[in-house]
Amino acid sequence: MSNIADNIVRKALHAHWKVFLVEGLILLVLGSAAIIVPPVASIAVSILLGWVFLLGGAVGLAASIAGRAAPGFWWSLISAALAIAAGIILIGWPVNGALSLTFVLTAFLIADGIFTILFALEHRRQLSQRWGWLMANGVIDLLLAGLIIWMLPGAALWVLGLIVGIDLIFGGWSLIAMALAARKA
Repeated sequence: MSNIADNIVRKALHAHWKVFLVEGLILLVLGSAAIIVPPVASIAVSILLGWVFLLGGAVGLAASIAGRAAPGFWWSLISAALAIAAGIILIGWPVNGALSLTFVLTAFLIADGIFTILFALEHRRQLSQRWGWLMANGVIDLLLAGLIIWMLPGAALWVLGLIVGIDLIFGGWSLIAMALAARKA
C-alpha cells in the first residue's frame, strides 16, 4: 500500500513541478525584499495579523451572537471583542503593533530556547550524538532573544521583517529544490 501511495505522490509532484518552482521563486523574491527593507516587512506583518484578528473576531462575534443560548456565551463574546480590538490596534498603529509582536517573539524565543535545551539534556542518551543539534538550537534561540532585547526598541522596526524574510527565502529554496527533484522523477 505504501508503494502505491508513494507512486501517486511522485506522479502528482512530477506533474505539477512548475507550480512549485514558481511558488519557490516568488517566495525567494518576497523574502529578499523583506530582508532588503525589513521595516516595511515588519509593518506588513503587523497589518496582516491585524486583519487576521479583525476578521477572526468578527466571525467569532457573529458565532457568539448566533449561539447566545450556548454555555460560555459571555466568554466567547469577550474573546471575539478582544480579537477585534487587537485587530483594530494592529491595523491602526502597525509600528506599535510591530513592537508588541517583537516582544511576543522574544518571549517565545526565550521559552522555546529553555525548553529545547531541557529536551536535549533529557534525551541526550537516546539521541546519542544528535542531541547537540537540539542543544545548539536552544542556545541560538536564547542568543537571538538576547540580541533582540539588547537592540530594543529599534529592533522592533526590523526584526519581524528580517525573520519573515529569512523564513520566506528558506521556504522558497526548499520548494525550488523539491520542484527540480520532482521534474527529474
